[in-house]
Amino acid sequence: MDKVKYNTFAVMFYINKGRIKKNGTTTVMGRISVSGEMVQFSTQIEVDPTLWDAKRYRLKGRERESIEINNQLQELTDAITGYHKDFIKQQGYVTAELLKNRVCNIGQKTDMLLELFREHNEQYKQMVGVNREEKSFLMYHYAINYIADFIKSQYGAEDIELIKLNLRFLEDMMLFLRGEKGLSVNTANGVAISLKRVIKCAINQGTLRKDPFVGYKFDVVPPECRHQIEEDLHKLMTTEVKSKALCFSRDMFIFSTFTGTSFSDVVKLTDKNIGINNKGDKHLTFKRQKTGTECYVPLLDIPLKIIDKYRSERKSERLFNMTTWSTMYENLGKMQKLCGLKEPISYHQSRHNFGTLITLLNDVPIETVAKMMGHKDLKTTEIYARMSNKKVGDDMKRIVKSSKSKFKLFEDRDMPIVEEYNYFEFRDRYEKRYGKNQ
Repeated sequence: MDKVKYNTFAVMFYINKGRIKKNGTTTVMGRISVSGEMVQFSTQIEVDPTLWDAKRYRLKGRERESIEINNQLQELTDAITGYHKDFIKQQGYVTAELLKNRVCNIGQKTDMLLELFREHNEQYKQMVGVNREEKSFLMYHYAINYIADFIKSQYGAEDIELIKLNLRFLEDMMLFLRGEKGLSVNTANGVAISLKRVIKCAINQGTLRKDPFVGYKFDVVPPECRHQIEEDLHKLMTTEVKSKALCFSRDMFIFSTFTGTSFSDVVKLTDKNIGINNKGDKHLTFKRQKTGTECYVPLLDIPLKIIDKYRSERKSERLFNMTTWSTMYENLGKMQKLCGLKEPISYHQSRHNFGTLITLLNDVPIETVAKMMGHKDLKTTEIYARMSNKKVGDDMKRIVKSSKSKFKLFEDRDMPIVEEYNYFEFRDRYEKRYGKNQ
């Protein structure tokens, strides 16, 4: 037989006559009961035990003190009842423990989106350099600003309650980001992904029971290869730079262009990552921080010169005294202007340079490129190592050169060209030469 579940809710107060203080008073205790679960808490209200009415859960008499205390107890009862209704409305369920925590302000979590987002970002910031990257923190930093702009534009408010979030909110936000802010599909998706991660925090803390954005389908745009054109890379490498900070950022970008290393991997490189084969050639071996896959990259002259250039400036066992990601981002922006480049420069572009300009355009097999870049799937490498127009043009030139001696058009053959075909004229000439029976 199935058990019948009863939804009951009650609030009552009592005193413990066995715990009388030296001043003759005792503390009024509260008791909350929800569906058979019961919790107790202190109201912090002191009363004369001789005035307590155990049947009414209140003080006796009409004295001013009794009236004031009874009013306090009634206000507390009303507040708990209100919390009970709020939990049912917002979460669909309530427990006695949740009500107690709300009354006592224990473990209270924010129920506002941007407030929770800020708490998340503050905690994330403290972990940067430990097990989080600065560029990941900046992703959340930019995301909250975009979301705040949307809330202000759409609702005319500074924040929004978590319980008011729904699928429409996310859909409208994405339209705002793509339209008003002019973000690309992938950048807008990044903001939405950051939002969904904060929503997960709201679920974990019990503010939300489920993801309000379930069912949303992200627009998928195939990632593009973002390598520089060869002329821009040459200009970046050869432009005179007087600032030591800009020169260092430029050198790190060039180092990664010729090794395929990411920013987070360059930060951790030491002499232990440099090996020498039996021919005396040096190479890098390391595990990618992002995937944990093993990378093997032969060191060409340019990255070797960069390593030697900064050897005397080392402050630790690491190859380079790497700047923060935000400083690198800022310096590369300055380098773009200094070199007069139209396209912006990002550090990650250096990996695309390696996958295309340094390897694929020099006929390095894509399987070899995948090994050096630490990719588990060739499909990932194909994104980095897309065919460029120059590569297609060079390959076609080789085909044209080799095909000239193998193939010829009909018009180029050593024979007369018949401009107009006349059957009867052709028949008469044929019969005159070979006879009618041939």
